[in-house]
Amino acid sequence: MSFAREAGRAIRSTLVLWVFTALIYPLVMVAIGQIAFPFQANGSLLTNAEGESVGSALIGQPFVSDRYFNSRPSTTGYSTADPTNDEAGVLNTGVSGASNLAPSNPDLITRVEETIAQLQQADIRPTADLVYTSGSSLDPHITPEAARAQIDRVAATRQLDPAQLEELIQQNTEGRSLGIFGEPGVNVLKLNLALDAAL
Repeated sequence: MSFAREAGRAIRSTLVLWVFTALIYPLVMVAIGQIAFPFQANGSLLTNAEGESVGSALIGQPFVSDRYFNSRPSTTGYSTADPTNDEAGVLNTGVSGASNLAPSNPDLITRVEETIAQLQQADIRPTADLVYTSGSSLDPHITPEAARAQIDRVAATRQLDPAQLEELIQQNTEGRSLGIFGEPGVNVLKLNLALDAAL
């Protein structure tokens, strides 16, 4: 065979593969996602009572008001820093990631001690996930125990019966994946939206 014929065959094969892998396959996957899993395919966005999008069920966000259940700490501030005014350098390493501080690092020890003191000052029993950041620093979940530790504060601020909040926590506790993987968790954004909607 001639070089021109081999080159032509290679070019045609490349174009056919490109059409299938760069056009047809991605479009089919997008269509399947939109038809079968529209909530997940569009970012798992949650809305408030007014129908406004307030965040993703997959990405944590900070809650600082005593009227709400707090999320776990984040080394990236849940990526809420303003890129034009990021004096703390929150976005220097991207929008996700742990601090990479060793357990013996004085900065980590100081931050943990400060977090424990803040929790105790707010009459919240410190739990591991309310003290330590997650590996991604964007974890939207806390343990049911961490949510229950905050019941008294939220109940006092909203003047509610703690039993109502306990019931909301139970309703918003997600079980293990496939019944065996991971641990039960409470999505903080979903819990706080349920809190606003129900009470």
